[in-house]
Amino acid sequence: MKRKQVIKNTYTSRQIFIKKFMKNKLAVVGSLIIIVFVIMAIFAPIFATFDPNTTDLLNIRTSPNKVHILGTDDLGRDIFSRLLYGGRVSIAVGVASMMLQILIGVTIGVIAGYFGGLIDKIIMRIVDIIMCFPFFVIAIALAAVIGGSITNLVLIIGMLMWPVITRIVRGEVLVTKQNEYILAAKALGFNTFEIIIHHIIPNIISAILVSSTLCIAQGILMEATLRFLGLGVNPPTPSWGNTLVAAQNMSVLSHKWWMWIPAGMSVVLIVLSVNFVGDGLRDALDVEKSV
Repeated sequence: MKRKQVIKNTYTSRQIFIKKFMKNKLAVVGSLIIIVFVIMAIFAPIFATFDPNTTDLLNIRTSPNKVHILGTDDLGRDIFSRLLYGGRVSIAVGVASMMLQILIGVTIGVIAGYFGGLIDKIIMRIVDIIMCFPFFVIAIALAAVIGGSITNLVLIIGMLMWPVITRIVRGEVLVTKQNEYILAAKALGFNTFEIIIHHIIPNIISAILVSSTLCIAQGILMEATLRFLGLGVNPPTPSWGNTLVAAQNMSVLSHKWWMWIPAGMSVVLIVLSVNFVGDGLRDALDVEKSV
């Protein structure tokens, strides 16, 4: 009987979550846009009309036409194909850097919030010190020293942005650990690890999910920005940031819109979409939690 009741309550909560999320039209539209981008990136070899790195010096900076639907770049490479393959890299950087930020930020945030005292003070002072430094100054310096590979870019973004997650998680844990069920778990003899895994983290998962969407958006934006500044993913590897580098040329910026606007619009669309989904998740999970 109790098992049926638990299943029923879980099903009801899931229905409420889906219903509230679907009411947020921007979140639904954002989800659809993200799905389209992900499908296009995964199946890039099917949708792409040319190899993204194949040059054609006879068709340099060609405007959109029947053969090259988004034109060609400075080396005659098909921009549409590079946009699809570039989506793979940019989205992968966003997701991978998010996972690294969540791994570090949640772990340290839970430790600081749960144990408190001297441990909390030391961790938060380290967080404060890291957050005092301008992100782009440190990121540019690190990228110049260790190189601009995809792996290095993920490490740079993840290692510099985790303090934000730590602050959020710590605040949630400080509130959650005061609840009666945590005190009851301690009284029943549950060890620290069991309390954190089975009681703390499940009750702050909504904050973690919302933060993860913001991390993905930040990662994609940082990749494009760093590459535009001359760092990040090294050419000829296609990425949206690599495509945007063309906009540094005033002639291209003024007269060759097809060489930078598609990549720019892709970055704007997916970052906005991820943020919309994050807002939708926050609203839906808050409602679910209060029910």
